[in-house]
Amino acid sequence: MNQHKIGSGFGFRSTADEVLAGIDLTGKLAIVTGGYSGIGLPTTEALQKAGAHVVVPARRPAEARQAVDAEVDELDLSDLASVRAFADRFLASGRRIDIMINSAGIMRTPETRVGPGWELQFATNHLGHFALVNRLRPALRDDARVVSVSSAGHHRSGIRWDDLHFTSEPYDPALAYGQSKTANALFAVHLNSLGVQAFSLHPGGIITPLQRHLSRQEMVDAGWVDEDGNVIAEGFKTPEQGAATQVWAATSPQLAGLGGLYLEDCDVAERIEAPTMRSGVLDYAVDPAAAARLWALSEELTG
Repeated sequence: MNQHKIGSGFGFRSTADEVLAGIDLTGKLAIVTGGYSGIGLPTTEALQKAGAHVVVPARRPAEARQAVDAEVDELDLSDLASVRAFADRFLASGRRIDIMINSAGIMRTPETRVGPGWELQFATNHLGHFALVNRLRPALRDDARVVSVSSAGHHRSGIRWDDLHFTSEPYDPALAYGQSKTANALFAVHLNSLGVQAFSLHPGGIITPLQRHLSRQEMVDAGWVDEDGNVIAEGFKTPEQGAATQVWAATSPQLAGLGGLYLEDCDVAERIEAPTMRSGVLDYAVDPAAAARLWALSEELTG
């Protein structure tokens, strides 16, 4: 894969509205998981301003309806029965999907088991989206784009093939998050190889409800915020800036024919050899063999 910048003309400070300037999405249908919170909310709003009809699957539908003026339906990504029910309802509507942005996610949660004992972050961030997209594939248009929101958090961990769910070793919430974000990138690599145009991306550092499982003191110690919770670290984005890369991935004509790539700052990310926790993509997150292996394993796990 040609993991090299293409000079998009956009960058770190670009917003979702800016990357959509001049793009008409009238008549298009987009599904944005988590599209009522964090960077999902400005993603939904920007797509709507450009003319798209947006469906927001939400674990908390009542809260979602208060936050966003969009079509809301119930979906809990950690529960395969809920995924199946949402997909069945959507397929029964007979509509087609032009854009699917897998923006929902959780980070550094306390050790929690769901389903048959799956680790919660891997189950929610990866397996839930894996099952959802595959259930909805009959509704994807031939030129649809699927956007998988990964993170520089993938630098923390590749796929733990021998201990996916931390059953052998002590649970580490940061490693579990990292593994799930690597899985998000590999998902896009293999989905693209199957003929569905897909991208993954790092949205940037943004203070949103994603950090709900981190204490204020942990964020102070990391140098992200001051004692009052104000962002003080350089290199953080606003939610509108954080939404830009996924909106660009979903709509930009500059990316035609470039599926499977990992993006950041509204451009293609460069490969790096060592973790930085800031930018670039590590080889293990875009490796086609690992992507195929994870896909087969995910099929086995989700049925």
